[in-house]
Amino acid sequence: MDGRFSLSDQMNSLQMVKMELGPIGTNAYLLWEDGGKDAVLIDAPPDSKDTVESYLAKESLRLSELWLTHGHWDHMAGAAELLNDEISVIGHRADKMLFEQPDVMSTFAMPGMNFEPVSITKWVDEGDALNLFGRKVSVYHCPGHCPGNLIFWVEDEKICFVGDVIFEGSVGRADLPGGDFETLTHSIQTKVYNLPEDTEICPGHGENTTVGSERRSNPFVRPL
Repeated sequence: MDGRFSLSDQMNSLQMVKMELGPIGTNAYLLWEDGGKDAVLIDAPPDSKDTVESYLAKESLRLSELWLTHGHWDHMAGAAELLNDEISVIGHRADKMLFEQPDVMSTFAMPGMNFEPVSITKWVDEGDALNLFGRKVSVYHCPGHCPGNLIFWVEDEKICFVGDVIFEGSVGRADLPGGDFETLTHSIQTKVYNLPEDTEICPGHGENTTVGSERRSNPFVRPL
């Protein structure tokens, strides 16, 4: 599944393609600005190279940055075949072992998969800000699903990329190594639920939702 739409009518519009990729349907997001030449990819599922590069070629874009929400295999196993020395790679240091020694995930992956390490070129943490074509992106550290899960909030566009922290009517697993449900609950209540209610949540799996909808009806985590 993929869909392209405009996120802003201010300045040059921000464009996004949402792609459901890999063996377990992981969402990746390719973003660029109308008239621009650079693109940012959020997460790189296994075997994403052909799909991502087809969009880059179609729009005459160059992949300049890869933002990894966390180090689980289904979100980063396609990174190695996409990267070159000119692409900046962003992640959280708490998932350093998962990025650099991905074979530790083999027990939890599809049988027969081979993983290549990913070198993070810029470690980010809570309170840092990224630049998305002139738009400020606030970075929040939201552990609980895994130690290094990040979310990226683009305030001007009213959109937040959350990895596997929260889904439509559900939340990320907390039973994998490094996961903890109480920690995940705290991350959602104090960070995701504190965003404006009309913020669109772009999750790592499934359909998009909003902060307001999840605050009202998510059965796993209620607001404080």
